[in-house]
Order: sequence, then structure tokens, then C-alpha cells
Amino acid sequence: MIVARFLRITALILAGEMIFALPFHTQRFFRPTMLEAFDISNTQLGDMFAAYGVVAMFSYFIGGPFADRYSARSLMAVSLVLTALGGLYMATFPGVWEMSALYGFWGLTTAFLFWAALIKATRDWGGAASQGIAFGILDGGRGLAAAVFGAIAVGILALYLPTETALVTDLDRRDGLRNIILYYSLITLFCAGIVWFLVPHHRETVSEHHNPFAGVPEVMRRPLIWAQAGVIICAYCGYKGLDNYSLYAVQVLNMNEIDAAMFATYGAYVRPVACVIAGLIADRFDSARSICVMFVMLVASYGVLAVATPDATALTLIYASVFVTFFAVFALRGIYYALLEETRTPKHLTGASVAVIAFIGYTPEVFFGPVTGRILDANPGVPGHLNYFAFLVAVSVVGVLVTLLLIRLNKRPRAEAQTDGAFYG
Repeated sequence: MIVARFLRITALILAGEMIFALPFHTQRFFRPTMLEAFDISNTQLGDMFAAYGVVAMFSYFIGGPFADRYSARSLMAVSLVLTALGGLYMATFPGVWEMSALYGFWGLTTAFLFWAALIKATRDWGGAASQGIAFGILDGGRGLAAAVFGAIAVGILALYLPTETALVTDLDRRDGLRNIILYYSLITLFCAGIVWFLVPHHRETVSEHHNPFAGVPEVMRRPLIWAQAGVIICAYCGYKGLDNYSLYAVQVLNMNEIDAAMFATYGAYVRPVACVIAGLIADRFDSARSICVMFVMLVASYGVLAVATPDATALTLIYASVFVTFFAVFALRGIYYALLEETRTPKHLTGASVAVIAFIGYTPEVFFGPVTGRILDANPGVPGHLNYFAFLVAVSVVGVLVTLLLIRLNKRPRAEAQTDGAFYG
């Protein structure tokens, strides 16, 4: 029983991270290399992610209810196979428009059938009393997987790029990045098989409704669902903010491309620690209050990065602030879906709830890349990055305010909550 539970959460962890490796790892850990190899700007890469975001946003909404109706195992396995096939096309180095179409395709494969199924399978694994630790283990494990597989990918890149930046050619970058893309594609395909054999099908948590969208109107009537979506918008902006850290390392901290990739990869090792700690605290105390504390930490650390430049006295403060942002962002990701249990969302409506929350909460996939790409390109170098972190300060302040609103809504008198009796069934 214990071994089966361990293998099951391991399968969810690997699948939950590798489904996003091709669209996200390639530019999070290797952004400077990717910009040069594909001959694109920050703005163009941001617009590609806008294509991903638009498709993903609607895919979350349309696909979420299917997790209430069909087997999580089947939905996740199909998504992983399709995502891996997209990686084989990426390895041919298509043009800007073709890459935008590919990112749109990945928006469909990673969101339509996969995400709500993953959340539901994790919620089933955790049970009623351990939601914080269940989601903490999921996201923490995903972080460890990202770090380990990312470190291997950095090693692949190092085989092709000379350590002297002046000696690196575009051909070197393309050869290295192509092999990284193929490497991630094979791992993603392998994870489809792992999911198929290790994730069971739970009939008791599948809705009896033939219409998978039957629960959506009930979910949309809940103010708490909208507040939770607002929390995820702000938290996800922080997560998207990590995508530029390798570029920050090159343009502000003066690292070479390999060291910058390692810098971004090291940050991923913070993720399992942050997620598990946050999960334990959320189960012991309160998820919403823990989230509010994380946003306050982000306001402070982004505030430092928005004004500090890397002279002899500020460098230590910069590294400390970067570490705090890694910790707080990953802690947020580790527990914000634990709010589903804290806000008394029925299990048979998990997919419908995730559909609404993700449709709104992941809108940063649409606007964050284009906005921040233009911030960075408008003032190249250090000034652009300072402005970038100032933008993240503003987003984190909004996160604090939205979380306080959610806490207030969740404290409604029991008599008022009982007016939602139809929802609770």
C-alpha cells in the first residue's frame, strides 16, 4: 500500500513537471541561448507565450470538467504523448510564426486534458486531512525533477558550447539546444507510459452527469472561487517572473550562458524545500494566511531587486533577495490549490472548479510575456531589469490584497455559508 502510494505520487510528480518541460524549461534555463539560436527578441518570445496563454486559458476552462467525467490516467497519458510530438517539431528550428503556432498547440496539449486531471488525482491522493502536504509534495517533487533534469540538460549544452563566450557560434548554440529539445521530448514520452501503468482510475470520484459541464454554473456562483483565481493570477506572475532570471544573470550579473543556465537550475532546488515546508505549515495552520505571508515576502525581495545594482556591497543582498523570491514563489505554487479543501469545494466538482480558477488564474500566460518582454526591450540591460522587478512589486502588492479578501470571504458566518447548500450537496 505504501509502495503503491509512493509510486503513484512519483508518477504524478514526473508527469506534472515534464508536460511543461518543452515549452518552459527550454526558455527558463536556456533563455539567452534560445534567443540567439532562434534569432528572436524578448518581445517575440513573449508573443509566442501569448499564443500559448490564449489557447491554454480556454483549454483549462473547456477541458477542466472532463476530469470530473473521465479517467485521469487516460487524459494525462494522451496529453504527454502529444506534447512530446511537438518537441520533435521544435527541434527543426521553425520560424517565429511557426513557433507561435507550436506554443499554441502546447497550450492545448498541456491544459485541455492534463491539468485538471493532475489536480484531481493529487487531491484524491492527499485525502481530506493532508491537502497542503499533498500539493506541497507534488510541486516540491516537480521542482526537484526540474532541477535534476535541468542539470542534465545544462550538461548537454556544455558539451557544445565553449566556456569562452567570444568563441560561441550560432551553430554551437543550435546543436546544443536541439539535443536538449530531443532529450526533453523523450523524457515526456516516457512519462506517458509511467502514468498509464502507475496512476489508477477511481470510479467513485467520477461525476455521474453525462454533461461534463454540469457543475460549472454552480462553481461560478461562488465568490471564493473568483478570489482564489485572483490569488493564482498574482502567484503565477511571480512564477513566470523566474523565466527571466537566466537573462538577468547574463545582462546584470555578467555570467556566461552556461553559468546563467546553472544559476536558474540551482533555483529549482529551492522548490522542493519551499513546497514541503509550505504544505506542512498550511496543514498545521491555514493555507490562506500562509499565502499572504509569501506575498509580503515577495513585495520586500522584489523591492530590493528593483533598486539594487551589482556593486561589491549589493551583490550579497541581490543573491539573498533572489533566493527569497525562489522560496516564496515556489511556496505559493505548493499550496494555492490546497485552498480547494479549505474553501469546502466538493470532490466531484474539482474539475469544474479548476476549470474556472485556471481560466482566470493563468491569464498571465497571455499578458505576462508580452508585457515583460516589452519592459526589457524598451530599456535593454540593467534599467530594463530594474523596471521589470518594479512591475513584480506591484503585482505582489495586489496579491496581498486579494488574499486578504479571500480570508474575509472564507470567514462568512456559517448561516450565510449554508445558503450555498445546493453547492455543497
